[in-house]
Amino acid sequence: MKVVVTGSTSFLGAALVKRLLEEGCTVFAVIRPGSAHRGRLPEGENGLRIIERDLQELNRIEEVLGEYCDAFVHLGWGGSGSKCRTQEELQKQNVDAAVKAWEGAKKLGCKRFLFSGSQAEYGLCREKMREAQECRPLSAYGQAKAEVYQKLSKLCQEWQKEKTTEMEYIHVRIFSVYGPGDHPWTLVASCLDAFSHGGHIDLSPCTQLWNFLYLDDLTEGIVKLLFYPGRLNQDGLYNLAGPETATRPLKEYVECMHRICGGKGSFAFGKREPNAEGLINLIPDISRMETELNWHPEVSFEEGITRIMSGRAGNEEK
Repeated sequence: MKVVVTGSTSFLGAALVKRLLEEGCTVFAVIRPGSAHRGRLPEGENGLRIIERDLQELNRIEEVLGEYCDAFVHLGWGGSGSKCRTQEELQKQNVDAAVKAWEGAKKLGCKRFLFSGSQAEYGLCREKMREAQECRPLSAYGQAKAEVYQKLSKLCQEWQKEKTTEMEYIHVRIFSVYGPGDHPWTLVASCLDAFSHGGHIDLSPCTQLWNFLYLDDLTEGIVKLLFYPGRLNQDGLYNLAGPETATRPLKEYVECMHRICGGKGSFAFGKREPNAEGLINLIPDISRMETELNWHPEVSFEEGITRIMSGRAGNEEK
């Protein structure tokens, strides 16, 4: 397969590029011109082609590729961190870029277009988050991700009806992903950094229910969606999250990391305000991925944290 991946130098993107190359794909990794993170990609590896293109120019990506592709994965999204999630103008630009990416994918003759949605689309939930339920996002970020689904799923239906394309639209709602190379400000990265150095970290109450997905399990889920031999679910919606049985209060994850780090350092709950979306529960239902694609997360949180710490120890020894 020939696959285009935008946001290819991000935490998720770089891991997906690596996974697709392992599958023998030709990967067109789209990066911003002059990107400072180009080194995250394995330049020189067979099958990898790096394409410099701004997100707002993705509707003309065929000008630089010059050949047809099988699939398009749009992970590119301007801004990162909690503060950016409230910037409405930035999120509007992201929605516009996603529509342009869809248009570019059509010109490339892609059969599948996969967009990285978010659990933030669901909003405040006290029950399981199921793909078919009504979304009520609270932040500008969640609203923008939900808007992309509304716009692209409508375009998909219109273009298929007009028989101008057979491209399928896949909208994966990604929950809380962690793993090597994660952003330093995330809860997992912050806790591990503090505990491994015997430091202290102040946290929010951490009483909400939460669910984590290890990075390798995420990329495996995306690969299954891209390689699926038949037609996918008509609405194109899929939750990608950790096992439902692993959903538990967020504070228990913090305590788990503290134990794995040998009980070093300290933490205090209730000292910080929640993030931009507020105190939101993550209670994902992943039964659609499990039943339709036989995808099951394999890495437990305990194993995932152990892998990260082992990797850190190996890097320090070099």
